[in-house]
Amino acid sequence: MVDEQPTLYFPAGGHPAADLHYPPTAARPRRAGRRLLLLLALFWLMVVTAVAGLAALFYASPLLLPGTQVMGVDVGGLSVNETAVTLGIQWQQAGFTLESDTDSWAVDPAALGLKLDALATAEWAHAHGRTLDGLFEWATTGRLRVTPVYTLDTAVTAAYLETLAPQLERAPVDAGVLVVDGQAQATPAITGQSLNVAATVAYLQMYQEAVLAHGRLPLSYTLIPPVITDVTAVLQQLSQLLGRTIVLQAYDPVSDETFTWNLPPEVWGNWVAVTIDPDNPGQLRWNFDSPPARVFLDEQATQLGAARFIQTEETLRQLALAIRDGQTTLITRVYHHPTSYTVQAGDTLASIGRVVGIPYPWIQQANPGLGGLSPGQVITIPSVDEMLPLPVVPHKRIVVSIGQQRVQAWENGQLKWDWPASTGITSSPTAPGIFQVQSHESNAYAANWNLWMPNFLGIYRPVPNSDFMNGFHGFPTRDGYNLLWTNNLGAPVTYGCILISNENAQALYEWAEEGVVVAIRD
Repeated sequence: MVDEQPTLYFPAGGHPAADLHYPPTAARPRRAGRRLLLLLALFWLMVVTAVAGLAALFYASPLLLPGTQVMGVDVGGLSVNETAVTLGIQWQQAGFTLESDTDSWAVDPAALGLKLDALATAEWAHAHGRTLDGLFEWATTGRLRVTPVYTLDTAVTAAYLETLAPQLERAPVDAGVLVVDGQAQATPAITGQSLNVAATVAYLQMYQEAVLAHGRLPLSYTLIPPVITDVTAVLQQLSQLLGRTIVLQAYDPVSDETFTWNLPPEVWGNWVAVTIDPDNPGQLRWNFDSPPARVFLDEQATQLGAARFIQTEETLRQLALAIRDGQTTLITRVYHHPTSYTVQAGDTLASIGRVVGIPYPWIQQANPGLGGLSPGQVITIPSVDEMLPLPVVPHKRIVVSIGQQRVQAWENGQLKWDWPASTGITSSPTAPGIFQVQSHESNAYAANWNLWMPNFLGIYRPVPNSDFMNGFHGFPTRDGYNLLWTNNLGAPVTYGCILISNENAQALYEWAEEGVVVAIRD
């Protein structure tokens, strides 16, 4: 019996070997692929149909598409009127923020010239959600961003910014120097700024949508550079000045005492305020108006006692000049308060004047209406400084001894000259006290006695506000030819002046400048 084999069909030109690797079911994958494509097409059709259905639903709805945003506010699902109300409230409450480089603050949109049309914006948001572009954005991102409808009046913007400009003005600060604990330090320069109104308005015009979306408007500034930016040279100069200890000497011209106070830079350096002259950046300006300096000087002045003092303001001025000029030693003057005197039995104004070293007419002037004196009576003695009206020359001093009838000249603590002299007679005595050279006259005339006095140095007025002075002079002449008192040196002979020889009078006249102290002692 012969087995029957299935009949195989080969296309014309085919070869059986070509199909040997395929099972009889090889054509099935093609049918499965077509079914998959069909399923995918049906799925997308359903999606599109759903989206179209939803779109059609919302297209006919009075509500805005879900996810609709205006200026960051979600108004999806609201009606046009509700959207307009919501946006109006948000516009007023949220406002806008102005931003500087260091600060920020809220501002009413109307002040910037911005006016929102809330109803038009709501209508546009509703309509835009029905456009193809709007639907596409909504379908692909899940939200719909809508630009508000508004107006911008740049004139209002500029006017508001102009009112704001002074508050934002910042003047430039020059580089400077500072003294801290006696050490010089540099302070940096700071660039100033002014609000650039035009640039800020231009920015708002160019980026309106971004400003509205974020609610922030950055301000534009014009930078103002400082004049002085490098203080290296001045800092070196100041450092050299601060490397010095200043010796402050308080000199009492009456007692011929000197009080010495050392001021190291860590002390006086904290008193100074140093600035740089903007017109001359290489020049330092010193300001010594410092409360700590006053406290220090007042504390040192307690060493002088209650009757003496220094003039603080004048000393501060002198210190500033000394520092500026690079000095290391400064001499300031000690002054004296008026005092009082209790009258003793037998006292007269003349005798009191000789005791206190003040010509008695000056005591009369200090006690208006003073009549006779009585024991126990207290009278005012004017300050001895009234006899010293000029700045004192501290390194020279003339000493007159009435008892010894001699004149000594001292310079820098060393005796320079010691001469015989003649002082006033008993009826017109030379007043003891502390005086000073106040005038130079090559040949002075004394009308009361018809005397011409060569090389005259005036040292005090016997009577306040008088036109004549007592002083030093050489041998006088009367009527222009009679030379007087040439043989009387060493004995009282004058009418209150101090007589020395012509040669010595000329030497003293040339040596003693005005301000030299003259001490006359009994």
